[in-house]
Amino acid sequence: MNTKNISTGATLVILSFFLSLNSCKNETKTENKEAIKEEVIKTVYASDVIPFFDDWKLILGDGSNVGIANNFENKDFFYTANDGKNDWIVFKAPNGGDTHGTSNNTRTELAQIKKWYPKAANDKLTATLKVMNVSATGDARVAASHAVVVGQIHSADKHENEPLKIFYKKFPGHTKGSVFWHYEINTAGGDNSGRWDYSTAVWGNDFSVVGLEENTYPEEPKDGIALGEEFSYEIEVRDGILNLKFTSKDHETRTFTKNLIESEYTTAADIPEQTQKLFVPIGQNGVEREAAYTGEGCFFKLGAYNQTNGKSPKLNKNWCSGAETHGGDIEKQYADGNYAEVWFKTGSITVSDAAVSNEEYFTKND
Repeated sequence: MNTKNISTGATLVILSFFLSLNSCKNETKTENKEAIKEEVIKTVYASDVIPFFDDWKLILGDGSNVGIANNFENKDFFYTANDGKNDWIVFKAPNGGDTHGTSNNTRTELAQIKKWYPKAANDKLTATLKVMNVSATGDARVAASHAVVVGQIHSADKHENEPLKIFYKKFPGHTKGSVFWHYEINTAGGDNSGRWDYSTAVWGNDFSVVGLEENTYPEEPKDGIALGEEFSYEIEVRDGILNLKFTSKDHETRTFTKNLIESEYTTAADIPEQTQKLFVPIGQNGVEREAAYTGEGCFFKLGAYNQTNGKSPKLNKNWCSGAETHGGDIEKQYADGNYAEVWFKTGSITVSDAAVSNEEYFTKND
């Protein structure tokens, strides 16, 4: 027997064992590092921040309907961000691009998948948010310029009008902007061209306060809300009555009510002075059906519905902003501030047992 060869063979076996063992350890270390790395870069989805997405479909700023957006993100329009304290859901919409339905405006917005009827309603939406950007351009004489809608009630039926829109608006060069809400009449008859909005200030000014010239601005509101400043809203509809509550640190809490099933605008004499100045001169001088939104299915919306667009103010001096759109190039619009961006920290929705499917609305508008 060759003792030297046996000894050498044993040594090789032992060495091979330790090399193999060391290799396994290195592989384990590598796997652990990869696992840690993967954990660090794990995506935080919007549905992780506010887990209520089963109640909504998501419309993006390119006009597409994503559907129910659990575990979903789109870096152009819808994603999450952390401000050092909290995770937020980011809704972003350019001034110009493809739109959803018949709107002239882009939106990145949640739309409720069920509709409810105001007279029998017991439905509620709450949200805490901050507006991070409104369009850098737009004709200051146009009431919708530099504004974004952050919450809505929308009708799914007939004219598909909007009994509630919550706006934020800030002029360039101002530190503070305004929060206000709109009621849009549910126009009597089959012609909806005469519809108009009535605006109520929450903090700052209402919709009607505009600039005297294209690039001159009114006085900055003293009690307004700055970009990046948090505020909250509560929208409740119960037994035909809309109840609104707005809160923000260092600002007065404001509450409002509006009857959604009995109109106060059924004759020309009922048209308020604000509307006489804003809408009547451009032919929007309709009256409302006596029963207002009775019998129409309504639903909530939440997000960034950009009100600043590139259409000529000659078409409509209240809604057509003439803002920069770079021909619909999103990257260019984002680069020079021509977009709306809204961050949401919390939200909740209460849906009554009487609510029914809203699928017909999406079928009509997608």
